[in-house]
Amino acid sequence: MELIDMKGRKGLVVGIANEHSLAWSAAQHFRNAGADLAITYLNDKAKPFVEPLAQQVDAQLFLPCNVAEPGQLEAVFGEIEEKWGRLDFLFHAIAWARKEDLHGRLTDCSAEGFAESMLISCHSFIRMAKLAELLMDKGGSLTTLSYYGAEKVVDHYNVMGPVKAALEASVRYLAHEHGGKAIRVNAISAGAVATRAASGIEHFDELLNETVRKAPLRRTVDACEVGRTALMLASDYTSAITGETLYVDAGFHIEGMVFH
Repeated sequence: MELIDMKGRKGLVVGIANEHSLAWSAAQHFRNAGADLAITYLNDKAKPFVEPLAQQVDAQLFLPCNVAEPGQLEAVFGEIEEKWGRLDFLFHAIAWARKEDLHGRLTDCSAEGFAESMLISCHSFIRMAKLAELLMDKGGSLTTLSYYGAEKVVDHYNVMGPVKAALEASVRYLAHEHGGKAIRVNAISAGAVATRAASGIEHFDELLNETVRKAPLRRTVDACEVGRTALMLASDYTSAITGETLYVDAGFHIEGMVFH
């Protein structure tokens, strides 16, 4: 019997908000496979929700990380370097947009709101790639979360569509730049899952219903399926996969005009 073994591997998971987060499912799978984890939380308000989860996976580091706060992300990597001296994989699951920009037309999005969303949701991954590069001298894996709205128009996704499109393009460029050091960079395009982040999208229940109607598997996906994929991308089972956006969406993305 062949099993994914991550014993001795060191990983950073950024973006857990609560037990419904896709990042939490990923962390559980990483730990179940034997990996040692560093877990971050956004701020003092989020800490009580994330700390019990970090304890469940025996996180060796539990640190604040608001990428919009100068120095916090660098401090996380500094702690990792001091404790472990290296990093084997990273899972990035943070995205943010102002409410008025997420709920309003892209046409009406302010320059400031667009820039903030891009910095937090996309450029933070680029920053992490730069910081992780120094700790991945023997190679590694960087994975981020995307969504189908990066590729096609999804009602009510609005500003996050262009932002996620930029994130997926960044994955390809980072994969190109870091491949020579055996650092793989990929994205998971997750299907609609009821998470805290998704709750900010208007009419999300309609999106779930449309997924069930249209997806080849006639269902939505669950967080566990995304978590297992994250584990696979962090492991040696995908050692030749980089620069990819891997869809975990019950096949939703393959369908075009489907008539019933």
